[in-house]
Amino acid sequence: MREERGRLCGWRRHGRRDAGRSGRGGEPGQYNCRWAGTRVPPIAKGSDLPELFWTLLAPKFIVVYLFVASALYVHLRGRVRHTFVRQLKDHSTIMAPYNTLMYLFSAVPSKPFIDVQKVPELAKLRENWQIIREEALGLMGEGQIRAATGHNDMGFNSFFKEGWKRFYLTWYGHALPSAQALCPKTVALLESLPKVNGAMFALLPPGGKLNGHRDPFAGSLRYHLGLVTPNSDDCRIFIDGQPYAWRDGEDVLFDETFIHSAENKTDVTRIILFCDVERPLKTRWMAALNRWVSRNIIRASATQNVETEQVGTFNRIYALFGRGSDVLTRLKRKNRTVFRAVKYALIAGLVYWIFVA
Repeated sequence: MREERGRLCGWRRHGRRDAGRSGRGGEPGQYNCRWAGTRVPPIAKGSDLPELFWTLLAPKFIVVYLFVASALYVHLRGRVRHTFVRQLKDHSTIMAPYNTLMYLFSAVPSKPFIDVQKVPELAKLRENWQIIREEALGLMGEGQIRAATGHNDMGFNSFFKEGWKRFYLTWYGHALPSAQALCPKTVALLESLPKVNGAMFALLPPGGKLNGHRDPFAGSLRYHLGLVTPNSDDCRIFIDGQPYAWRDGEDVLFDETFIHSAENKTDVTRIILFCDVERPLKTRWMAALNRWVSRNIIRASATQNVETEQVGTFNRIYALFGRGSDVLTRLKRKNRTVFRAVKYALIAGLVYWIFVA
């Protein structure tokens, strides 16, 4: 019995099995294997599996495995996908673990389009669409629906070169002062709807096109309400390859973490009410977590309509990188050799900081 116990526990004495002794370090009776630098759990003692196997089961590696698994799930979700290289660089990869948690606890189906009735309070926006439209037209006439004036809108920066423009109304618990002053009726409607996290007027000009992209945050769903549209199938959005054409007074709810693109092939400007809506979740504690993330992290991506309004932390950091990118672009035009040297030096420094420092 003692011999069998010693065999299972993996005791060693001077390189041989010994059922009755214990020790420390290289002394007689020490355990032969370790688990990620710690003593092996009793169930693993004496295992014939190599020590590397137990090392690879260390908590830090399990975190890596979960991250990779969630990133792959995000990449493979849906019929339309980015190339693997683009997905590696996409911000949705960074958010993959959190987003996978949202998908697991989602109270709505995992599909591109979602029944608007799943969020009943959105009916109030549809019922008042003409009031909202009137204020949107007033803003457009005054030139208030416009692109960002600098590197301070990281979420939509790539859209501006395609002619896309916006005017923010609310952003994750905060109504912008300019919106309160210029479109008070719309802001009042939005503030009466607790499930609406953020909203803006979004304009897509004639000939405008937005390439395929996925939004990074699965804690929200996307709501569009047609205000000024061509009422044509030539002005539409594709969600995971499925088309939807905007119409005046009609709305749609979809999961913006599926890849989507948009186009306006008409000669009429399109304006919609564009909202982030809290994703319905199955449990109260998960909903509470999502609200905390929304109000304390996503809110930090706030930007401005006018220069006097406050910009969130993430966009202030993004502005610094944007200015650095502008400097590198000018350097590239002036001297490509120096540009390459600086670029590779920065990459080497980043690798050193991550893996060595």
